[in-house]
Amino acid sequence: MNSKRRPFYFLATAALIVAAPRAKAELIQVTWDANGRYEHQLTVAPAKFAEVCDRLKPGAQVQWTFEGSAPMNFNIHYHEDKAVRFPAKEDGSTSSKGTLNVTSEQVYCWTWSNKGQADVRLKLELVKQP
Repeated sequence: MNSKRRPFYFLATAALIVAAPRAKAELIQVTWDANGRYEHQLTVAPAKFAEVCDRLKPGAQVQWTFEGSAPMNFNIHYHEDKAVRFPAKEDGSTSSKGTLNVTSEQVYCWTWSNKGQADVRLKLELVKQP
């Protein structure tokens, strides 16, 4: 390697290492307690998202509720082949609740996107009925 280029590569590599943790989105696997409940609190950084996912079977119902400290875009989605299906979708919500009625076995994800300029504190609760 050309000795004149060595500092550039070092700085570029260092910048990527420093930036990598900030670029990571929050991806969380649901862990249900004995009563079929899942509660979680987290912070969603500006321009990032948080996603809470689990594989669910037909007939299951999941009551969900969340509260955020600022508006976020929210959806529940799953992938079916190349298509993305959205059983719920809201833009600019600080809180919401509803029930997901599972009709096909899929990995369902509750997702919050922070389009703002500051961190958003998020509190969520899921309650699963078999």
